[in-house]
Amino acid sequence: MNDTKKPGTPKDSHYAKLRRTFRDQKSGGAPEFRPKRHLPPGENAPDGLVRLYGLHTVRAALDNPRRKIRQMWVTRNALERLEIADIGALAFATEMVEPKDIDKITGTDAVHQGVLIEAEPLKAKALSALGDSPLILVLDQVTDPHNVGAIIRSAVAFGAGALVTTQRHSPHESGVLAKSASGALEHIDMIEVRNLSDALGELHEAGFQTIGLDSEGPAELEKTFAGDKVALVLGAEGKGLRQKTRETVTALARLDMPGAIHSLNVSNAAAVSLYAARKFLR
Repeated sequence: MNDTKKPGTPKDSHYAKLRRTFRDQKSGGAPEFRPKRHLPPGENAPDGLVRLYGLHTVRAALDNPRRKIRQMWVTRNALERLEIADIGALAFATEMVEPKDIDKITGTDAVHQGVLIEAEPLKAKALSALGDSPLILVLDQVTDPHNVGAIIRSAVAFGAGALVTTQRHSPHESGVLAKSASGALEHIDMIEVRNLSDALGELHEAGFQTIGLDSEGPAELEKTFAGDKVALVLGAEGKGLRQKTRETVTALARLDMPGAIHSLNVSNAAAVSLYAARKFLR
């Protein structure tokens, strides 16, 4: 028997196993294995609506009285996990479907867990609507929706009252952002500002110490806190805080990282900073 193989190709490669599986199927052996067909996302949501998916995301949206849902597609299994006893009692159209039906809408890369809704996006608030929370987060042109979603999740977990972003160079509400936030999007005030420098000035007038996170900051974050209101300011992936932002914040601070790597992904830096700020504010 000729046992030759292409250079660099393992004898028992993944593709060889697949070929044997298909051969066994034809000969009445092991059941056929069919890789899931990749599907790109379907048409965009209708104007003025966003598509949100995932069990935690949808459950939080259902429980949020401010969220206006127009339609839901859900599998029987997801319906049970959402603990919805009667879909007829819902105030919006609901369709029972198979997972593949949702795949056609979201694409197979989206981890929808058998449920998808179309809803109106939550309205961003003005800075003047900021509540009395002593801890908020400010993002200086952080653009990755995965990172922003993860930051929102950490912000809610540590009790931050609001997330301030710029109207430009910030991601809009989307399925990716909401899924990364894992339901937290429904539990925090989203504030949009035109000019971040002016917004930081307003925060100073409101009694906030604004601390910009910078790997080259002159002092450790824990030694920088002062006062009873803190706004943590984080910069964009890669370039960090803009120069004008660096000049406007009350202080620049760094996270103490004694290891070989001296920087973190912005969502991880947000989580660590929020933990430190919450410990101080107690």
